[in-house]
Amino acid sequence: VIMTGISLIMNYQRMDAFQVKSTFMAGLIITAVAAASVIYDIDNWSLKKQSLVHLLAMAATVLPCLLLSGWFPLKTISDYLKVLGIFLFGGMVLWGAAYFIFGKLSAK
Repeated sequence: VIMTGISLIMNYQRMDAFQVKSTFMAGLIITAVAAASVIYDIDNWSLKKQSLVHLLAMAATVLPCLLLSGWFPLKTISDYLKVLGIFLFGGMVLWGAAYFIFGKLSAK
């Protein structure tokens, strides 16, 4: 909601359309990630199941946002595969960092 509001203000101020769209897309990505984080609160699911469902949720929300954002050139199949690679690599790094950090915090 906040990022949408900022986008609307930016648009009203006739700021660069790319910046307005980028702000809005960043807000959508933040919202999707925050909404999907509750998947890890389902105690009767294994970490594997939680991770798979989270990956599917991110693939259905964040990946399309990345493809529609205009942040990447998308002229060839190779371009789309690069974005997919960035999505998967970024997800693995963030998942690994969260696993390490929250694993250490829950061990205390």
